[in-house]
Formats: sequence, C-alpha cells, structure tokens
Amino acid sequence: MKITILSLFPNMFDGFLTESIIKRAIQNEKVEVKIINFRDYSVYNNKQVDDTPYGGGAGMVLMCDPIFRCLDEIRTPKSHIIILSPEGSIYNEKKAKELSKYEDIILICGHYEGFDERIKTLADEIISVGDFVLTGGEIPAMLIADSIIRLLPGAITNESLESESFNENLLDYPVYTKPAVYRDMNVPDILLSGDHKKIDDYRESERIRLTKEKRPDLLK
Repeated sequence: MKITILSLFPNMFDGFLTESIIKRAIQNEKVEVKIINFRDYSVYNNKQVDDTPYGGGAGMVLMCDPIFRCLDEIRTPKSHIIILSPEGSIYNEKKAKELSKYEDIILICGHYEGFDERIKTLADEIISVGDFVLTGGEIPAMLIADSIIRLLPGAITNESLESESFNENLLDYPVYTKPAVYRDMNVPDILLSGDHKKIDDYRESERIRLTKEKRPDLLK
C-alpha cells in the first residue's frame, strides 16, 4: 500500500513515521508513506497557497491551484482521494478496514479557514475524525494512516487484531499483568486458573458487559 499525505507542515510527521509499529511497517515494506508539501506546487508570488474569502469573513481559504496541480502530478487511476474536514463522515474502525483494502490512498490536510469549495470536487470521500475543531488536518491524517497501517498483513500479529475493541461492535476485554496483587487490587482469579475455555468465556462476557456499560451505542 502507498499512503500520500498532502500538508503544508510536513515536519509534523517526522516522529509519527519514525517510531514503533509505523516505523517497522515502513522498514518491512508493508507500506510506503510519502509526505508532500503542496506549497511546492504554487505558481504564485512567495509560494502563496491561501487568500481571503469572496464575500468577506474571517480567516484565509486554501486556493484551488496548488492542490489541483499537485494531484494532476501524483494521482493514478488507483488513487483513492480523501479530504479531511469537519463536514465529512465520522471515521470509525469499519472505515479503517475498508480503506486498508486500497492500494493507493491520498489524504489532503486542510488548514486556516478551510478549502475552496471547488477543491472538494477532487475527493472520492470526505472524512471527519470527530465533532471538534483542530488547527489543521495533520493529526487526523496521522490518526487515519495509523489505523490503516496496523491492519495491513504483517504489521502486527493476527491475534492482536482479532481481540481488539470494535471487532463485532464490542469493546475489548480488560487485561492485567504482573503482579497479581497491587495495592490491594487483585487480578480476577479466573485469569490465573489456567482453564483457557473458562478464560475465553469470561473475556467474551466482559466484552459484552463493558460495551453495554460504556458504549451502548455500538450495540444498536
């Protein structure tokens, strides 16, 4: 898979790409990640990428030409183009699994007051990571890229993927590690029993219980 991220602030991705699971996935050639500063495609004075909105109003609006020129050069027939914007569909694990099947994903990060509306004609879909406002699309792009990359074959173990939150619309079961007793808090006896059938049943019942208590919306 190839993931290309269009951003005015490419240095924000340095740590994201050089640590932990994402770093290993890149090194093991499970994914190629490329960050492009679309300011490089501006033909305006001082590499301008934004301007004041027609009709007045606050903030600066991202201009069409730099992003159109960039996509003219990099997109292919296999590219799936995503604009990150609060108006988009809310992102979730189901969408992450869907996106992990694509060969070529392009994520476009907004900034300032937002995109010239005509830029949105380039998108195959528009995605939001939640009902809140951020300074730009870089953190949502990292979130989406991370959630996709970890699903790619070989990025992490299949066992880890199978027992995660949101599989079957359930939260994950609670986990514990050593010591068995810490400040008068005990690990449940069943997890120390060695009876794997009972442990599996317990964990499944805990997934259902926790989902009912904390995220009943997932069961609708």
